Amino acid sequence: MASRREFMTGAAAAGVGFLGCDLAAPPARGAAHGPVTINGKRITTIDIHAHSYVHDVWPLIKGTPGEAMLKGIVSGPLGDRLSSVTERLAEMDREGIDIQAVSLHAGQYHHWAERDLAAEIVRIQNEKLAEVVAGHPDRFVGLGAVALQHPELAARQLEDGIRRLGLRGFMITASIDGEEISAPRFAPFWKKAEETGTLIFIHPRGFEAGESRLKGPGRLDNTIGNPLETTVALSHMIFGGFLDRHPGIKIVAAHGGGYLPGYIGRSDKCHSWDKRCQGMKKKPSAYLRDLYFDSLVYSSRDLAHLINEVGAERIVIGTDFPFGMAERAPLERIMGLDGLSDEARIAMLGGTAARLLGIGPDILKRRGSDRGNR
Repeated sequence: MASRREFMTGAAAAGVGFLGCDLAAPPARGAAHGPVTINGKRITTIDIHAHSYVHDVWPLIKGTPGEAMLKGIVSGPLGDRLSSVTERLAEMDREGIDIQAVSLHAGQYHHWAERDLAAEIVRIQNEKLAEVVAGHPDRFVGLGAVALQHPELAARQLEDGIRRLGLRGFMITASIDGEEISAPRFAPFWKKAEETGTLIFIHPRGFEAGESRLKGPGRLDNTIGNPLETTVALSHMIFGGFLDRHPGIKIVAAHGGGYLPGYIGRSDKCHSWDKRCQGMKKKPSAYLRDLYFDSLVYSSRDLAHLINEVGAERIVIGTDFPFGMAERAPLERIMGLDGLSDEARIAMLGGTAARLLGIGPDILKRRGSDRGNR
C-alpha cells in the first residue's frame, strides 16, 4: 500500500489519489475474476462510474470555500489505500473490470471559484488525469472536469480536453449551486458537447435543497439525497424541453438515473392531463430511451426494472469505485439476470460504453488478449 508521503507527493499516480462518493470500501479480497466470455467470445468489461482525487490542486484550494469539502480526503486514510495504481488495477481485476472511465470525486467541483482560478484548477485536474490514463491506456480512459459555472469557459475546457488531452468524456454535477444544469445560460457547454459527440456523465453530490429534512439517522443526504438530485435534474431536462433542444446529446446518469425510471408512470400521468406537464414533444417515459444509465441500483430486481423501462442497450456498468456505496460484484449482477439475450449482456458489460467513449477495436482486442493470456 502506498505511504502518506507517496500519496502527498503524487509519486504513485502522477499526483492522483483515487477516491469516491462516500466512506471507503474495505480492501477487496479473493482471486482475480478472470476474463468474461459469452458463447466463446471474449467480452471487454467497462466501468463508467469510478472516481479520483487530484492532490495537485490543494495549494489552490487551501483557505478557500472548497477546503472543508476536501480536507478529510487530504488528511484521511483513503489516500494511503488508493494512491497506488497497482492496488487499483488489482481491485479491478478482482471485480472483473477491464477498463475504467475515471472521473473526479464530486467534491473537486469548485463552483464557487471565479473564472481565472476555475480555469487553473480544471487545467491541473484534467492534465493529471490524462497522465494517469497515458500510463495505462489499455486500462483507463479519462472523464474530465469543467467549470460549468462559467459556461463559455466550460465549452473551451471540453474541447481542450478532447483535442489536446485525449479525454473521452466529462463528468458534471447534477446542479450548480442550486441552479439546474439544463438552464439556458449553460447552453454554450451543451452545444459544444452535442457538436463534438462527447459523453457527459451526470453525478449528484447530495440534495442541498432538502438538507434540513435529510439530517439524522440513515445517512439520508447520501442514501436518498444523491438519487433525488439526479431525479430532479433529469426531470427538468424532460419537462423543460432541454432534450428536445439537444436531441443528439449523449448523457449517462449515475445511480440508474435516481428514482425517475422507477416511478416514470407518475410523470406520464401528469403529461396526460395537465398542460403544465406538456411543454415537450413526447411523453416523459419516451425520453428515457434518449438517455443512458449506469447499473448502480444495488439489486437484481431493480436492475431488471431499469432494463424494462429504458432497454438493456441504454445501461452501462457503474460501480462507484472505490467507496462504501460501491457495487462489489457488478458482473455477477448482470450475468445472473434471467431472460437477457447475449446481445443485451454484451451491451451492458461493455459494448455500449465502448461506443459512447469511443474506445476502438485496437484497445478492446489488446485488452482481451492480455487478460485471456494471464
